[in-house]
Amino acid sequence: MIRAAAYSGASAVKLQKRSNIDLFTKAAFDAPYNSENAYGPTYGLHREALEFGEEEYKECILEAKRNNITFFSTAFDFQSVDFLMNLGVPAIKIASGDLKSTPLLKYASTLGVPLIVSTGGADLSDVDRAVELLSSAGSDFAILQCTAGYPPKYEELNLRVISTFRERYPNTVVGYSGHDSGIAMSLVAYVLGARVIEKHFTLNRAMKGTDHAFSLEPGGMRKLVRDLERAQISLGDGEKRVYDSELAPIRKMGKMIVAGTNIAAGTVANLSMFEFRSPSEGLHPYQVEQLVGLRFARDVASGESIGMEDFEK
Repeated sequence: MIRAAAYSGASAVKLQKRSNIDLFTKAAFDAPYNSENAYGPTYGLHREALEFGEEEYKECILEAKRNNITFFSTAFDFQSVDFLMNLGVPAIKIASGDLKSTPLLKYASTLGVPLIVSTGGADLSDVDRAVELLSSAGSDFAILQCTAGYPPKYEELNLRVISTFRERYPNTVVGYSGHDSGIAMSLVAYVLGARVIEKHFTLNRAMKGTDHAFSLEPGGMRKLVRDLERAQISLGDGEKRVYDSELAPIRKMGKMIVAGTNIAAGTVANLSMFEFRSPSEGLHPYQVEQLVGLRFARDVASGESIGMEDFEK
């Protein structure tokens, strides 16, 4: 998956790290888990079956280095933060469920690595609290708009929150963590100002597990990266200008002022004498008002292009 993500053009890959025994209550850990996606008879054993340890993480880090892609992880608890920091990850993700976990946020903010914080299941006061804590700690961090449905309804994505975050936290990087299917909403998020885009990734959407169905396969990830790169370029600088590539098409499609009838020298021009025809090789139609009242200096045939030189000085 790391190789596929790198080949797809992603700039980073992220796993999730949990210390399951410390994270869940005993009742939650021992709860029977009868889901078709289960890898164990209880929820805790299911989670343990999916959990990578130090050996697996070190191999993932090496594979990421071999493929020139950044590797980091979400930490769900204090033990996982320490685990990841001991491995030297360059950033830590804080999941939506921990936006209100101020002790965990405070601890992570002291470690000298950037934090990427999702905001699913939160209102603005929850985000304000986290931003204030992280800002006070002097931490580098990004805040990601997120809806914690798996997948969410489109009417619940509320992508305009990205604009709200940009206005409310002008010194903070804003992003989007999308659990939606496809790539279109990530592009909308980018246009609204999201500069970190997180998407679930899989090798096969039909694989066992709840997240695969709405994840991007390598082909989808390549398209997303491609379109985000194109969006960055195509937004431009906001200054309206004429490009060389437009000159020939506009010449072909545009119009010029021509004589609508035979006109004798000495005739005083009025609007009824003119027509507008393609291609655009003479005076533009918007210039026709300037010709009214001028006297023709020569005979002009019907259909002939009109120029300022055709009038008496």
